Amino acid sequence: MITVHHLENSRSQRVLWLLEELGLPYQVQRYARDPQTLLAPPELARVHPLGKSPVITDDTAQPAITVAESGAIVEYLVDTYGGGRLRPPAGTAEARRYTYWLHFSEGSLMPPLLMKLVFDKVRSAPVPFFIKPVVKGVADKVTSSFIGPNIKRLLDFMETELASRPWFAGAEFSAADVQMSFPVEAAAARAGLNASRPRLMDWLARIHARPAYARALEVGGPYAMVD
Repeated sequence: MITVHHLENSRSQRVLWLLEELGLPYQVQRYARDPQTLLAPPELARVHPLGKSPVITDDTAQPAITVAESGAIVEYLVDTYGGGRLRPPAGTAEARRYTYWLHFSEGSLMPPLLMKLVFDKVRSAPVPFFIKPVVKGVADKVTSSFIGPNIKRLLDFMETELASRPWFAGAEFSAADVQMSFPVEAAAARAGLNASRPRLMDWLARIHARPAYARALEVGGPYAMVD
Protein backbone atom coordinates (compact mmCIF):
# COMPACT_ATOMS: atom_id res chain seq x y z
CA MET A 1 0.00 0.00 0.00
CA ILE A 2 1.19 3.50 -0.79
CA THR A 3 1.15 5.92 2.13
CA VAL A 4 1.18 9.65 1.49
CA HIS A 5 2.67 11.58 4.39
CA HIS A 6 0.45 14.58 3.87
CA LEU A 7 1.28 17.95 5.39
CA GLU A 8 -1.66 20.32 5.39
CA ASN A 9 -1.56 23.15 2.83
CA SER A 10 1.47 21.82 1.01
CA ARG A 11 2.86 20.35 -2.17
CA SER A 12 1.69 16.91 -1.07
CA GLN A 13 -1.82 17.87 -2.24
CA ARG A 14 -0.74 17.28 -5.84
CA VAL A 15 0.53 13.79 -4.91
CA LEU A 16 -2.98 12.95 -3.73
CA TRP A 17 -4.30 14.33 -7.01
CA LEU A 18 -1.91 12.21 -9.08
CA LEU A 19 -2.90 9.08 -7.17
CA GLU A 20 -6.55 9.86 -7.84
CA GLU A 21 -5.82 10.37 -11.54
CA LEU A 22 -4.08 6.99 -11.63
CA GLY A 23 -6.86 5.31 -9.66
CA LEU A 24 -4.40 3.78 -7.21
CA PRO A 25 -5.29 2.69 -3.67
CA TYR A 26 -3.45 4.64 -1.01
CA GLN A 27 -3.68 5.80 2.58
CA VAL A 28 -2.95 9.17 4.11
CA GLN A 29 -0.90 9.92 7.20
CA ARG A 30 -1.75 13.50 8.17
CA TYR A 31 0.54 16.08 9.71
CA ALA A 32 -0.36 19.55 10.98
CA ARG A 33 1.88 22.58 10.72
CA ASP A 34 3.21 24.30 13.79
CA PRO A 35 0.68 27.09 14.40
CA GLN A 36 3.41 29.64 15.14
CA THR A 37 6.13 28.85 12.59
CA LEU A 38 3.93 27.09 9.99
CA LEU A 39 6.74 24.54 9.65
CA ALA A 40 6.24 20.78 9.40
CA PRO A 41 6.17 18.90 12.73
CA PRO A 42 9.22 16.88 13.87
CA GLU A 43 7.30 13.63 13.30
CA LEU A 44 7.95 13.92 9.56
CA ALA A 45 11.69 13.55 10.19
CA ARG A 46 10.99 9.96 11.23
CA VAL A 47 9.85 9.27 7.68
CA HIS A 48 12.60 11.16 5.85
CA PRO A 49 15.65 12.89 7.38
CA LEU A 50 14.74 16.31 5.97
CA GLY A 51 11.37 16.22 7.72
CA LYS A 52 9.52 17.77 4.81
CA SER A 53 6.50 16.95 2.69
CA PRO A 54 5.72 15.49 0.22
CA VAL A 55 7.08 12.07 0.94
CA ILE A 56 5.54 8.67 0.26
CA THR A 57 6.26 5.16 1.43
CA ASP A 58 5.39 2.12 -0.66
CA ASP A 59 5.41 -1.23 1.10
CA THR A 60 4.42 -3.13 -2.05
CA ALA A 61 8.13 -3.68 -2.61
CA GLN A 62 10.16 -5.33 0.12
CA PRO A 63 11.86 -3.67 1.78
CA ALA A 64 9.50 -0.72 1.65
CA ILE A 65 10.50 2.22 -0.53
CA THR A 66 10.52 5.84 0.63
CA VAL A 67 10.42 8.56 -2.02
CA ALA A 68 10.72 12.30 -1.31
CA GLU A 69 10.64 15.39 -3.57
CA SER A 70 7.59 16.14 -5.70
CA GLY A 71 9.20 15.48 -9.07
CA ALA A 72 10.77 12.22 -7.93
CA ILE A 73 7.44 11.07 -6.49
CA VAL A 74 5.61 11.91 -9.72
CA GLU A 75 8.17 10.01 -11.79
CA TYR A 76 8.11 7.02 -9.43
CA LEU A 77 4.34 6.71 -9.43
CA VAL A 78 3.93 7.18 -13.18
CA ASP A 79 6.84 4.87 -14.04
CA THR A 80 5.85 2.16 -11.56
CA TYR A 81 2.07 2.22 -11.73
CA GLY A 82 1.10 4.35 -14.72
CA GLY A 83 1.15 1.65 -17.35
CA GLY A 84 1.82 4.28 -19.99
CA ARG A 85 -0.79 6.68 -18.65
CA LEU A 86 -0.22 10.37 -17.92
CA ARG A 87 3.04 10.57 -19.84
CA PRO A 88 3.75 10.91 -23.56
CA PRO A 89 5.46 8.12 -25.52
CA ALA A 90 9.24 8.08 -25.14
CA GLY A 91 11.27 9.79 -27.81
CA THR A 92 8.57 12.25 -28.83
CA ALA A 93 8.55 16.03 -28.67
CA GLU A 94 5.76 15.72 -26.12
CA ALA A 95 7.99 13.51 -23.94
CA ARG A 96 10.76 16.11 -24.03
CA ARG A 97 8.30 18.83 -23.02
CA TYR A 98 6.92 16.54 -20.31
CA THR A 99 10.36 16.17 -18.76
CA TYR A 100 11.04 19.89 -19.11
CA TRP A 101 7.88 21.02 -17.30
CA LEU A 102 8.29 18.33 -14.67
CA HIS A 103 11.56 20.01 -13.68
CA PHE A 104 10.63 23.60 -14.53
CA SER A 105 7.99 23.56 -11.80
CA GLU A 106 10.40 23.38 -8.88
CA GLY A 107 13.64 24.32 -10.61
CA SER A 108 12.61 27.60 -12.30
CA LEU A 109 9.17 28.70 -11.13
CA MET A 110 9.06 27.99 -7.40
CA PRO A 111 12.32 29.73 -6.30
CA PRO A 112 11.21 33.29 -7.19
CA LEU A 113 7.73 32.60 -5.80
CA LEU A 114 9.32 31.52 -2.52
CA MET A 115 11.57 34.56 -2.56
CA LYS A 116 8.51 36.76 -2.97
CA LEU A 117 6.87 35.07 0.01
CA VAL A 118 9.99 35.59 2.13
CA PHE A 119 10.42 39.26 1.23
CA ASP A 120 6.70 39.93 1.70
CA LYS A 121 7.10 38.56 5.22
CA VAL A 122 10.26 40.61 5.78
CA ARG A 123 8.40 43.75 4.69
CA SER A 124 5.63 43.19 7.25
CA ALA A 125 7.75 41.71 10.06
CA PRO A 126 7.74 43.48 13.43
CA VAL A 127 11.02 45.39 13.78
CA PRO A 128 12.12 48.45 15.78
CA PHE A 129 10.54 51.57 14.26
CA PHE A 130 13.88 53.22 13.50
CA ILE A 131 15.01 50.43 11.15
CA LYS A 132 11.61 49.62 9.64
CA PRO A 133 12.09 52.05 6.70
CA VAL A 134 15.43 50.40 5.90
CA VAL A 135 13.99 46.88 6.03
CA LYS A 136 11.00 47.86 3.93
CA GLY A 137 13.21 49.71 1.46
CA VAL A 138 15.49 46.69 0.95
CA ALA A 139 12.52 44.35 0.53
CA ASP A 140 10.84 46.71 -1.93
CA LYS A 141 14.03 47.11 -3.96
CA VAL A 142 14.71 43.37 -4.22
CA THR A 143 11.08 42.70 -5.15
CA SER A 144 10.84 45.41 -7.79
CA SER A 145 14.26 44.94 -9.39
CA PHE A 146 14.68 41.17 -9.28
CA ILE A 147 11.81 39.04 -7.98
CA GLY A 148 8.94 40.78 -9.76
CA PRO A 149 10.59 40.93 -13.22
CA ASN A 150 11.70 37.31 -12.90
CA ILE A 151 8.19 36.12 -12.07
CA LYS A 152 6.74 38.19 -14.91
CA ARG A 153 9.18 36.68 -17.40
CA LEU A 154 8.31 33.15 -16.28
CA LEU A 155 4.54 33.74 -16.41
CA ASP A 156 4.82 35.36 -19.83
CA PHE A 157 6.81 32.37 -21.07
CA MET A 158 4.21 29.91 -19.77
CA GLU A 159 1.38 31.93 -21.30
CA THR A 160 3.11 31.85 -24.67
CA GLU A 161 3.78 28.12 -24.44
CA LEU A 162 0.10 27.38 -23.86
CA ALA A 163 -0.80 29.23 -27.05
CA SER A 164 0.21 26.21 -29.13
CA ARG A 165 -1.29 23.41 -27.02
CA PRO A 166 -3.90 22.99 -24.27
CA TRP A 167 -1.64 21.19 -21.77
CA PHE A 168 1.97 21.76 -20.86
CA ALA A 169 3.35 18.64 -22.57
CA GLY A 170 1.02 18.64 -25.55
CA ALA A 171 -2.51 17.81 -26.62
CA GLU A 172 -3.14 15.46 -23.71
CA PHE A 173 -3.26 16.06 -19.97
CA SER A 174 -0.20 14.55 -18.25
CA ALA A 175 1.52 14.28 -14.90
CA ALA A 176 3.50 17.39 -15.89
CA ASP A 177 0.27 19.34 -15.44
CA VAL A 178 -0.10 17.84 -11.97
CA GLN A 179 3.45 18.92 -11.13
CA MET A 180 2.86 22.42 -12.47
CA SER A 181 -0.33 22.90 -10.45
CA PHE A 182 1.20 24.03 -7.17
CA PRO A 183 3.39 26.89 -8.46
CA VAL A 184 0.68 28.15 -10.82
CA GLU A 185 -1.81 28.14 -7.95
CA ALA A 186 0.79 29.94 -5.83
CA ALA A 187 1.27 32.54 -8.56
CA ALA A 188 -2.49 33.11 -8.72
CA ALA A 189 -2.71 33.41 -4.94
CA ARG A 190 0.19 35.77 -4.29
CA ALA A 191 2.13 36.76 -7.39
CA GLY A 192 -0.33 38.57 -9.60
CA LEU A 193 -1.43 35.83 -11.99
CA ASN A 194 -4.85 36.97 -13.21
CA ALA A 195 -7.07 37.38 -16.25
CA SER A 196 -4.36 39.32 -18.06
CA ARG A 197 -2.92 35.89 -18.85
CA PRO A 198 -6.06 34.10 -20.07
CA ARG A 199 -4.41 30.87 -21.20
CA LEU A 200 -2.86 30.21 -17.79
CA MET A 201 -6.13 31.08 -16.06
CA ASP A 202 -8.03 28.77 -18.42
CA TRP A 203 -5.53 25.98 -17.71
CA LEU A 204 -6.02 26.55 -13.99
CA ALA A 205 -9.81 26.39 -14.35
CA ARG A 206 -9.55 23.15 -16.32
CA ILE A 207 -7.37 21.37 -13.78
CA HIS A 208 -9.69 22.48 -10.98
CA ALA A 209 -12.63 21.02 -12.91
CA ARG A 210 -11.11 17.54 -13.12
CA PRO A 211 -13.01 14.99 -10.98
CA ALA A 212 -9.75 13.54 -9.63
CA TYR A 213 -8.68 17.00 -8.43
CA ALA A 214 -11.96 17.35 -6.53
CA ARG A 215 -11.58 13.89 -5.00
CA ALA A 216 -8.05 14.74 -3.85
CA LEU A 217 -9.35 17.87 -2.12
CA GLU A 218 -11.93 15.77 -0.28
CA VAL A 219 -9.19 13.45 0.92
CA GLY A 220 -6.59 16.11 1.71
CA GLY A 221 -8.89 18.60 3.38
CA PRO A 222 -8.68 22.41 3.24
CA TYR A 223 -5.94 23.61 0.90
CA ALA A 224 -4.36 27.04 0.89
CA MET A 225 -1.01 28.45 -0.21
CA VAL A 226 1.44 28.41 2.69
CA ASP A 227 4.85 27.16 1.49
